Amino acid sequence: MSAPATSSLPVLLCAGEALIDMVPRQTPEGRAFLPLPGGAVFNTAIAAARLGVSTRFWYGLSNDMFGEQLRAALDAAGADASLCAPVDRPSTLAFVTLDEGQARYLFLDENTAGRMLTPADIPDLPAEVGVLFFGGISLVNEPVGSAMEALAARTAADGQGRLIMLDPNIRPGFIRDEATYRARIFRLIGLSHVVKLSDEDLFWLTGPGEIATQAERVRAMGPRLVLITLGAKGARAFGEGLDATAPGQAVTVADTVGAGDTFNAAFLCALIERGLASPAALEALSAEVLGAALSFAVRAAAISVTRVGANPPSRAEVTDTR
Repeated sequence: MSAPATSSLPVLLCAGEALIDMVPRQTPEGRAFLPLPGGAVFNTAIAAARLGVSTRFWYGLSNDMFGEQLRAALDAAGADASLCAPVDRPSTLAFVTLDEGQARYLFLDENTAGRMLTPADIPDLPAEVGVLFFGGISLVNEPVGSAMEALAARTAADGQGRLIMLDPNIRPGFIRDEATYRARIFRLIGLSHVVKLSDEDLFWLTGPGEIATQAERVRAMGPRLVLITLGAKGARAFGEGLDATAPGQAVTVADTVGAGDTFNAAFLCALIERGLASPAALEALSAEVLGAALSFAVRAAAISVTRVGANPPSRAEVTDTR
């Protein structure tokens, strides 16, 4: 896949959480935590920008030292954070522990810059924004969950033909009101054109069953594509008359932080550069193109897991076939 000519392509807006991952490190004095920029939607924005997609980001960014760190990381990747007004509230902190390479989190999120976003804070979308991405813990709590849902609903109804992708990135331990959360996710699935779920997310939403059957249950709620990531086994994608598979790649795993976020960015990158990042274009999506997009996303995610922390690859790294 050649690099996209970004000037003529739609801009991606990633709307959702930015936080500081407090990553464990061993020091002579004992365990310490290193503050690193993170958050599922933030990571997707960073990954997309590194892959050459023109990317904007919107969330509540604090004016504290951690908020400045988040802005600096977006700027360094080439993602535009100008829609994010500085907020006089603290940044969200997520203390990370690793269990056999799998990340576990303790969130400190009360009264934070992002958590307290309301529907009244939603910015007017620039005309060049043609794709929106939502997901993560910004869909769980109030008032930010209502703000994100309101932005998605407004976008779906504005008649501009913008593509909406959703990855709820479900963290059951963070959910306090499961019924309310499930209802929101189901509404957002209905507003979205592309929905990505891990296999664990899929079964949490639909119950146990065969993946293709459960994915079709999700697709019946409204989206045109449902993507299921399968960890080391790769990914599958389901659409009308479409069932594509991309096998996993054999790599040495450092940890899985940010892997799904990188997958999301890479899949959108593949659609955008082919001129397929619109609801209408998805109608004509072929199995061959869907499989290629899925493989590109799996390849990008495989590189991501070889690194500690959320550190998405560049375009050159993903396309290098040596």
